[in-house]
Amino acid sequence: MTSNDMEYITIALPKGKLFGLSADLLAKVGYTAEDLSEKSRRLVIVNEEKKIKFIISKTADVPTYVEYGAADIGIIGKDVLMESGMDVYELLDLGFGRCHLMMAVNKQHRREKLTDYAHTRVATKFPHIAEKFFNSKGMQMEYIKLNGSIELGPIVGLSESIVDIVETGTTLRENNLEEIAYIMDATARLICNRVSFKLKFDRINQLTEDLKQLLAAAEEEKQ
Repeated sequence: MTSNDMEYITIALPKGKLFGLSADLLAKVGYTAEDLSEKSRRLVIVNEEKKIKFIISKTADVPTYVEYGAADIGIIGKDVLMESGMDVYELLDLGFGRCHLMMAVNKQHRREKLTDYAHTRVATKFPHIAEKFFNSKGMQMEYIKLNGSIELGPIVGLSESIVDIVETGTTLRENNLEEIAYIMDATARLICNRVSFKLKFDRINQLTEDLKQLLAAAEEEKQ
């Protein structure tokens, strides 16, 4: 880390549904940059006055940028963070982007017990989380890694089940799939590089505390 790097806080933001929510939250505590947009052609956007750099990243890459120090902090879903296995500090549960991971199967081919699916194929974006879950149930499975349209797995006969995130369940219902096992909840998390946390502690800690107060105030307004 150069002396120039020490002047800046670099934040990795994920493209997709979390980007706007993350940028809006950070803006409320003064972390902004002109033309900060998911659609920006610039992948690094800098606020020279406040010494802030934003990296706009593919969602799955955020934990990697943070672990290796290309970004000091990042915002990412707990599901992606756990799947990545990256060694970072988890500073704060930001509460938004709420969803949960589950196992689903074709309604017409539902089996009596969860363990009846042992030794079958499961399609998922989250093979590591899925394997940990099924191992805890004493089940050996065959994992097929997909990157999109996980629901297709059972429809086209690629797999007997899926492990995926769900928010409303609409996509499952539209594709004749039924949730049969809950795995974990997931929300957006503020994460930090371990070295950055020590070298830039004051600034990172202040940001974390400001966000805590903001979230607490928002929670009080709901009550």
